This record gives sequence, C-alpha cells and structure tokens, in this order.
Amino acid sequence: MSNETEDHHGNSPASWTTVIIMLVAFTIGTFAFWFDLPVIVWAAAGLCLLGPIVGLFLKRAGYGVGGDKVIPKAHS
Repeated sequence: MSNETEDHHGNSPASWTTVIIMLVAFTIGTFAFWFDLPVIVWAAAGLCLLGPIVGLFLKRAGYGVGGDKVIPKAHS
C-alpha cells in the first residue's frame, strides 16, 4: 500500500491521547469493581466519558489526523 492511499486513520496525538485516557479509566474502573468501591467505579466511568471530549478538543486544536500541528512520519 503506498503512502498516497493510506489515510493514517487514528494515527495522531489526539486519537492516542483519547485511547490512553479510556484505557486508564477502564483499568481503574475494573480494579475498583473488584474491590467493591462503587464511587471510584463511577469516577472511572466519568473519566472514560472525558476521553472522547479531550480527543475532540485536541482534534480541533490541530492535533488530529491531517492537523496543522501534526508532523507526519514515513512508514518503513
């Protein structure tokens, strides 16, 4: 596949930040569920909902795919 046909879907700081926030939230929520800490489970759910909001903000700030602040890297 040539670089002209790749759209690099999801390969941006905005998408990576979104995924990392959501993974951390799921991890915290899972451990809190195991240890029967419902307040922390709900806090983790809120953090999980915050992930896409942060991603959207970063995308609009130019850190999304094709954004003006993203330096594309060549694939080997």
